[in-house]
Amino acid sequence: MTYSVQQIAKAVGASAEGDIELIVSGVAEPASAKQGEMALAMDPRYASSLSEGAAEVAMLWEGADWRALGLKAAILPNRPRYALSGVTRMLDKGQGFKPGIHPTAVIDPDAVLGDDISVGPLAVISAGARIGAGSVIGPLCFVGVDAALGEGSFLREHVSIGARVSIGPRFIAQSGVRLGGDGFSFVTAELSTVESARQTLGDQGDAAPQPWTRIHSLGAVTIGADVEMGMGSTIDNGTIRDTRVGDGTKIDNLVHIGHNAVIGQNCLLCGQAGVGGSTRVGDNVVLGGQVGLADNITIGDRVIAGGGTIVLSNVPEGRTMLGYPATQMSKQTEIYKALRRLPKLLRDVAALQKVVSKADKAD
Repeated sequence: MTYSVQQIAKAVGASAEGDIELIVSGVAEPASAKQGEMALAMDPRYASSLSEGAAEVAMLWEGADWRALGLKAAILPNRPRYALSGVTRMLDKGQGFKPGIHPTAVIDPDAVLGDDISVGPLAVISAGARIGAGSVIGPLCFVGVDAALGEGSFLREHVSIGARVSIGPRFIAQSGVRLGGDGFSFVTAELSTVESARQTLGDQGDAAPQPWTRIHSLGAVTIGADVEMGMGSTIDNGTIRDTRVGDGTKIDNLVHIGHNAVIGQNCLLCGQAGVGGSTRVGDNVVLGGQVGLADNITIGDRVIAGGGTIVLSNVPEGRTMLGYPATQMSKQTEIYKALRRLPKLLRDVAALQKVVSKADKAD
């Protein structure tokens, strides 16, 4: 898989200069680039290491003096990282899943498969499942009863899609994604210690320990178009209505979305984030790594929560949050600064106490 510099530049909407007929066989970091590879030095900080490699062409930043860097050609996008998305798409060799149905796959006669589908070894497709045209069902995947996948869906190995889950087109699931498990929903016959503590913010009252009784999940999971999920991420079925994820949302590794939650469009949920049951997340929300959202709260559109933030109450749209419990990032930063000053403040107070104490004795 090779392209000329001109072909790559045209595909990513960037300008190309120099010998634009040079052939590119791959990309590499500047110091390790071999001849035939395009070095990625998209920031001036990385340009100095170009001399350590053997690249003759590089993707640089707009206005870069590529000749002074000893190159024969350069691609100069106005937004280099966005251009990188196009380059990696062109050069991606994929996972090698071939079209056709492997003889060890188990496909129920009542399943409906579109054209040009790849079904890998030991995959299972259940009764009533509908798989859109051009989809890939990787090795050891499971698609449950009456589940539906839109066209162009791509399931890596060991992906599990539960019964009645509905997924839009161009869905991408990395290894180990699990959709449609029962929600973590249990109840006690009498008021529980947890409910008492929640009502009183700590006191368990007279509530006695009791066994937990399961609340079954009658809903499923509905996912929109162009959603991607990372390795080991999970979404629970809804209790009565479906748990939902909007179009264009991207979900990182080890993210969990609880039952009845609603995630808006074009959200970004980073590694190990967790969304509590029945929580509603607006559009274009970003949750950093290990962010936790409590159950039954509402997060407005365009909210950003920094890594490790724990959100316990509703957040208005457009807020940037940080900390535990979450507050506006600017306030949390002031709190951090105050905490760092606290030891010195305590020493100063202790010193003042000594001065005052001596003055009192002198009197």
